[in-house]
Amino acid sequence: MAGSKTTHPSAGGHGGEHHGAGGAHGSLKSYVIGFILSIVLTIIPLVIVLNGMVGRTGTLIIILLAAILQFGVQLLFFMHVKEGPNARWNIMALVLGLIILLTIVAGSIWIMTYNAVAH
Repeated sequence: MAGSKTTHPSAGGHGGEHHGAGGAHGSLKSYVIGFILSIVLTIIPLVIVLNGMVGRTGTLIIILLAAILQFGVQLLFFMHVKEGPNARWNIMALVLGLIILLTIVAGSIWIMTYNAVAH
């Protein structure tokens, strides 16, 4: 039979196809590393806040830095942004989204701070 697809009995009715073009999956090692980093980046700010180790400004800075690092860990270890055939486009779309987000947030803060009508 020309052009017919043969399936292996152990393929489970999926036509013997692999996830191929859909995306690369991380190894168990990368998932464990990502999980441990996520836990550590969650526990550090928690301990600092609960024990009052630094002042208010320092606590806010540490929470913000931990959140940014947590975002990076999630993207790299779980979302696999740097993997696959469209890795460059994924990163560029992410950067564009972050620029738009920062513009909206900074503009909103600017307007709320310097709104002459409200004073």
